[in-house]
Amino acid sequence: MDKLVIKGGNPLRGRLHVGGSKNTALPLMAAALLGDGVSTIHNMPVLQDVYTFANVLRVTGARVEFRPDFDANTPDTLVVDASSINHFEAPYDLVKQMRASFYMLGALLGRCGQARVSLPGGCAWGPRPVDLHLKGMEALGANIEMDQGYVVAEAPEGGLHGAHIRFEPSSVGATINVMLAASTANGTTVLDNAAAEPDVVVFGEMLQAMGAKVSGLGTTTITIEGVDKLSPVEFNNCPDRIELGTYMIAAAIATPAGEELVITGAEPDHLGDDFLNAFRKTGVPFEIDGDTVTVTGVETIQPVSITTSPYPGFPTDLQAQWSVMMTQANGASSITETVYSDRFKHIPELNRMGAACRVDDHVVMVQGKNGTALQGTNVMSTDLRASVSLVLAGLIAEGETHVLRVYHLDRGYENLEGKLAGAGIDVRREEYQE
Repeated sequence: MDKLVIKGGNPLRGRLHVGGSKNTALPLMAAALLGDGVSTIHNMPVLQDVYTFANVLRVTGARVEFRPDFDANTPDTLVVDASSINHFEAPYDLVKQMRASFYMLGALLGRCGQARVSLPGGCAWGPRPVDLHLKGMEALGANIEMDQGYVVAEAPEGGLHGAHIRFEPSSVGATINVMLAASTANGTTVLDNAAAEPDVVVFGEMLQAMGAKVSGLGTTTITIEGVDKLSPVEFNNCPDRIELGTYMIAAAIATPAGEELVITGAEPDHLGDDFLNAFRKTGVPFEIDGDTVTVTGVETIQPVSITTSPYPGFPTDLQAQWSVMMTQANGASSITETVYSDRFKHIPELNRMGAACRVDDHVVMVQGKNGTALQGTNVMSTDLRASVSLVLAGLIAEGETHVLRVYHLDRGYENLEGKLAGAGIDVRREEYQE
């Protein structure tokens, strides 16, 4: 098993480049199954989740090519040939590795009218049921049955039909999954309280490029007029907004006062107003120039309390990183998690490093120590965003921090240790035995 070993106290300076969006890449791959032919997707992140989902697609009979080159200065490209879809299953041994594999339900129903998909796995935190996905498919007319941990779905004779569906609560995953199935359904589907995240917008734009009739992207009401079939397409994935936010927070805590960290390849608007406004309130200066964000280090970070909420609210995927920044702020702050429960498993690990955080139900109280260094030690990753928060803590800790189980990290951050090392951080990957 791998761990990252970080020697704290080295300044973060220079440049970091944002890779393609992980949360958008997987829906784009699922959408490629809807086109009878070869689709090409550019700016794909080199992540374990992409490799895993490529294998899920291959099970169906699709041909998938993804040969990234870390030494090349061009975005990585993935090619999906969906000409010969002949197996309608997403098996447990692959789906258990990540929840996004459940997008195969909508993709296979939309393309083939039938699907057998294992119930998902993924990060080990919080209940994230698939009820909304299943209810959406049933509203489109699909017959849903459970068979030994698999969801077995079949369209009625004549195919799926349009429906008026309301999501409670709003769900990115359910919105995407139902859009996959509804794109080739008969009639019109209206999704109320749909997710408005940039991940959904960019995914919807790929469907439009394939010939789908989708309107309302970026709003909470999305309308899909079903078409007979979709065509393969060449499409560009967007930059990863969570990676951008993570690097901005890293700069705030680890770039010396008055010095700059330049973040390139970004799409700052995708972060949403709540994050950008909260970051401004910390007193850490940043400038946006097209796809470049420049963050300047400061002597004192001001405490800022945040509450997570769906886009354009503060992203739940950045609250763990925010908690690390607040340990370095000049005073107390709070972090309220409203999107997912039980997403504070990084907090005990931060406290072991000397942070002063207290969890009360869905709120974390953080007593900032005005730049006081944390203490390096062994810490355990429990999920993707928790793992990167511990890496951030290691940047500013005294001594060495050993972040264990970084297979979580590899699911969502492309070559993180290489990027950080290139910007001045003493970090290395090592194997270890548990």
